[in-house]
Amino acid sequence: MTPRIVLRSVLMFALLIGIGAAIKLTPLGSMLDEGWIDTYVRGEGVRGELIFLAAGGLFTAVGLPRQAVAFMAGYAFGVAFGTVISVAAATLGCLTTFLVARFLARDLVTHKFPDKLKRMDAFLSENTFTTTLLIRFLPIGSNVLTNMLAGVSRAHAVPFVGGSAIGYIPQMLIFALVGSGFAVEPGARLVVSVVLFAASGALGVWLYRRYRDSHRLRNAGVIDAEDVGASEVAEK
Repeated sequence: MTPRIVLRSVLMFALLIGIGAAIKLTPLGSMLDEGWIDTYVRGEGVRGELIFLAAGGLFTAVGLPRQAVAFMAGYAFGVAFGTVISVAAATLGCLTTFLVARFLARDLVTHKFPDKLKRMDAFLSENTFTTTLLIRFLPIGSNVLTNMLAGVSRAHAVPFVGGSAIGYIPQMLIFALVGSGFAVEPGARLVVSVVLFAASGALGVWLYRRYRDSHRLRNAGVIDAEDVGASEVAEK
């Protein structure tokens, strides 16, 4: 084991200990409680918004469902700003996990998930922004594991995090609507939620078919790999 690997392991361990201590010894541990939101976030202006952003980013970075963060954001801030700040928090958590995996936990992730890493690397390396959108629009898989595997893969941070941020929006809006309570008429919330869920699912299916068909055409020799690469560069 090289000194570099030892250093990474020590730093990763220290980071996990620090996060665990922060959750246990501070009010962060009860973030999803309405009382916590009422005490530290609602009516606190910019201070409350920053506290929520930091807490939401931390919790999504360590695996808390981003939908729960969106729900509480809707409760704290209403639909519109609740969606914005919950997407920002989830994106911050995504970037945090991505960077930790890339610079501290590379050896751990590579050793723990070799097969998943191989598939994720192949999937994301072709067109990172589009394939990331596909992953985020389809409500499957683990958010934090996806971020970790992407961090160790050949994917670049900007298209991955950017695609994640846009891909988070439909579900975050849906759960912010639910969390907003009676600020929005229940029937309207239900209709909008169903429409958004159907739209995001349809877009995910379209992206999947586009990705699948490009591979079929390339494997059949109908299109040239260089042409596909050029078109992808243009899209980015």
